Amino acid sequence: MPTTATNTIEVAPRSLTGDEIRFYKEKGYLVLPGLLSQEAAEALRGEVMGIMEVIGLGQTKLKQSHEYLQDSALDAFVNSSALLAVAESLMEGPGMLYLPFTAVKSGGGGGQFHFHQDNQYTRFDGPGINLWTALTPMTLENGCLQVVPRSHLAGTLDSHSPDGDGHKAVTLDPESFVSIPMAPGDCIAFSRLTVHGSGPNLSLEPRVAYAVQYHREDVHYSLDGGESWKLARENPRWTTGPVSEITVPKGKLDGH
Repeated sequence: MPTTATNTIEVAPRSLTGDEIRFYKEKGYLVLPGLLSQEAAEALRGEVMGIMEVIGLGQTKLKQSHEYLQDSALDAFVNSSALLAVAESLMEGPGMLYLPFTAVKSGGGGGQFHFHQDNQYTRFDGPGINLWTALTPMTLENGCLQVVPRSHLAGTLDSHSPDGDGHKAVTLDPESFVSIPMAPGDCIAFSRLTVHGSGPNLSLEPRVAYAVQYHREDVHYSLDGGESWKLARENPRWTTGPVSEITVPKGKLDGH
């Protein structure tokens, strides 16, 4: 993959209404249709699939890389002030980039991603949010996101790893959930405490999305279940800047 990129996109400012903010606070998620243009979504999809060519997609329920090339469309998207403003509106305060990553589920049976909370991985003591943008159509067939409304109100739940691969899951599957079909360019924002997952990809093509996670600037995080805490703005959990070359990940990225 080239070590430089010159593609760019523009993320148009998106002002949230009072009703949208109230819905997010009550339900734990908010769908933002058409956050990106079709052209911007296609540019990002191309770059994400270029990353997959480097790191190898394989057969997977979720292939992640947090790397993106300098001066690329992904660089413009991840570091967009308009995207940050959406996160800040929903977190009700100044925010900072926590972790961006590819969210690709392979075609031909890429597996179910069990219901979980992002906060079951790295624990935050305050608001964190995921802005998850569809870069291909998201359908029931290819494993669109599924969310459990109001689940964020219960706090951080107990978890286990049913597949033995390090991915977390709630210990009791929800009795009901909402499936979120999306068009390319649509975005869903959800809290770190919102229970969510996705079904298997039964189509032949990869399901491609991109996640950009933020924390409010006063948030602390814990890697040991709450025994010790670090202020995130002074001790970043991840390196989030652009790179000159995409590399194959060493070890497992938990993506959360």
